[in-house]
Amino acid sequence: MNRRKFLKNASIASALTFISPSFISSCNGAAYGVAKEAGLQLYTLREALEKDFKGTIEKVAKIGFKYLEFFNYSNGKYFGNSITEVKSILDESGLQAVSSHVLTGWAMPKSIGTMTNDWERTVADAAELGQSHLACAYLFDSERKSLDHYRKLSELLNSCGETAKEYGIQMTYHNHDFEFQTLEGEIPYEILLSQSDINLVKFELDLYWTARAGVDPIQYFKNHQGRFPLWHVKDMGAGKEQFFSAVGEGVIDWQNIFDHASQAGLKQFFVEQDDTKSGKPFEEISKSYEYLKGIKKS
Repeated sequence: MNRRKFLKNASIASALTFISPSFISSCNGAAYGVAKEAGLQLYTLREALEKDFKGTIEKVAKIGFKYLEFFNYSNGKYFGNSITEVKSILDESGLQAVSSHVLTGWAMPKSIGTMTNDWERTVADAAELGQSHLACAYLFDSERKSLDHYRKLSELLNSCGETAKEYGIQMTYHNHDFEFQTLEGEIPYEILLSQSDINLVKFELDLYWTARAGVDPIQYFKNHQGRFPLWHVKDMGAGKEQFFSAVGEGVIDWQNIFDHASQAGLKQFFVEQDDTKSGKPFEEISKSYEYLKGIKKS
């Protein structure tokens, strides 16, 4: 048995041992229908996680969240905690890791645990933690200066997607607003959609950044049905500043977007609020969580 197959089997076995029957049932349901509950992208609580990882996760669980999207994976750890330690914390809190953000590694070649440095271990650790998706999180300025960068990125997403698929994980790409800005006469996001393999690469649509870019997400759902299994749900305040706000307190028409969730292929959506004016992120995500409970999801 080669290393990849061994790691894959070991990771799956470990994950199945950890995952409860009720969670397997809920995941099976999510695979064939729209997610009914909001998850949380932990970037919102980055400062709290740095100070007290376990305590922050426990507070998230008390708010009511059950599903998490991680970030800050490096060399087999999240915020200095091993995969085994993170699993234990999640198990105690009744939470599930659905996804994690990763970086290409082009701008930081020495960083271990990126799409270009020790990728298979990154995927194996994600599988061990029970994650079903991985998302390329962000492109630094030096990684997106030309359309050739996006063509190269499409190739990398496909390659990483092949490895992820062997572990039962779906590769995705998370956008900001710059992907929708014309570059060399074309829209970079269209390059990614057209040149990435439809089976290997899906997309995590950040609905704040699409609104900021003046893009209609529903049109993308119609033109590329089923390619958007993950969403970032964060609202945009009124006025020129267009600052981040708790979901339901901004200008985005959430019910209209969720009315097209099945068309998008939605499996899980995550609350995220990059920054808060109040300086109280736990209060902000609590408001978002309560608001989204009232949104009809079909």
